[in-house]
Amino acid sequence: MEFVIIGGDAAGMSAASRAKRLRPDLKVTVLEKTTDVSYSACGMPYNIADPKREIEDLVVRGANIFREKQNIHLLTGHCAKAIDRINKTVTGMSLKGKDFEFSFDKLLIATGASPIMPDLPGFNLPGVMQLKSLDDGRKIKHFIKSNCVKKSVVIGMGFIALEMVEALRALNIEVDMVKLRPVFLPWMDEMLADVVKGEVETNRVHLYPGHVVERIEKSNKGLTVVCADLKLEADMVLVAIGITPDSRLAANANIELSVSNSISVDKGLKTSDKNIFAAGDCADAYHVVTGQKVWIPLALRANRAGWAVADSVCGRKADLPGVAGTAVFKLFDLEVTRTGLHAEEAKKFGFEPVEVTIKSGSRAHAHPGSSTIYVQMVGDRKSGRLMGVQMVGKEGTAHRINAAAVALHCHMTVEQFSQADMAYAPPFGPVWDPMLTAANQLFKKMRT
Repeated sequence: MEFVIIGGDAAGMSAASRAKRLRPDLKVTVLEKTTDVSYSACGMPYNIADPKREIEDLVVRGANIFREKQNIHLLTGHCAKAIDRINKTVTGMSLKGKDFEFSFDKLLIATGASPIMPDLPGFNLPGVMQLKSLDDGRKIKHFIKSNCVKKSVVIGMGFIALEMVEALRALNIEVDMVKLRPVFLPWMDEMLADVVKGEVETNRVHLYPGHVVERIEKSNKGLTVVCADLKLEADMVLVAIGITPDSRLAANANIELSVSNSISVDKGLKTSDKNIFAAGDCADAYHVVTGQKVWIPLALRANRAGWAVADSVCGRKADLPGVAGTAVFKLFDLEVTRTGLHAEEAKKFGFEPVEVTIKSGSRAHAHPGSSTIYVQMVGDRKSGRLMGVQMVGKEGTAHRINAAAVALHCHMTVEQFSQADMAYAPPFGPVWDPMLTAANQLFKKMRT
């Protein structure tokens, strides 16, 4: 059987490796358009922050290891251009300009997502960067070093934008941030968002929300980001306004698309074509709270989905329950986390959300070094179910959020969650864990 995979990062290489472990006789071909495979994309901002580290340090497993130790037919620099569902072939072109064609019995589309780059004047100028692939990280490190960058503008205020702000400040580069929407973090509780905003501004980053970027111009000083009522000078501009599923191959092959133009898959990762799977950032998923289709690109989901596809291809039953949207990022001294739905999302899906926001300590009150943890929790008044949790703090939030994620996967009520037997020791938290305090208060509020 011929198993062909388009895309050689998290989902693609996870599927290829597992398929060869389960069935060593299976012929597995991976077509990767770049020269990099299997790397830690999430580690790029931290690598960029350290000029002593090479970007290649992020490579988890080199291409030759897949070829030589696992006997995977891995072809880098091979860009798939079209899928013929009737004849079951994939065609494309290599970086050397040679056409190729591969037949498949089973196909996995693992093309990931692409960064959004506005079609505006000046966004193709030298020094205007984006960060998605390892080569993007390579280019940013080289540009900073070669051009002695001292001032930067970041367009966008999402996860990647904020992680890169910390990286740039670690290199002593001045940073201005600008974006279209007037609200700093629209998905976050206002009190928690104010804490995050304060952390950014404390680190001498200037925020300009609510400004429409019209163009980028070359100037004597380098680059100028031009808004209707604002001009920001920079040596380098990072565009980080989001990503979009790379689903063009599927769309051109008349494979069904879903929310945000992601590829529609069932719980076994099959597309509308029974011989074609999709996994990773190009595909949708079911949300464990709502049961509805969502597009939430996550590293763990990509790896897990790759495994599930391999299981299915090798004759094993594989159904994934879905995602809760659990995420965490570090921002200077803060840990910022979330899982599940915020109140507005819950309302949109027909729930009757009730929410509370509390402040607690990261350690017992008499233990030295305690800092404030902010917890926002949402429940559904009608069913009593836990809907979602957000947390911000200087310690103790990054891993606490996992308890809430498990509760969402188990469809726990707020009352059930409030009775969970959580660990206690003074260096790690108060007797009443911050999440238990929030759950207790939320449960009382839901009963009124």
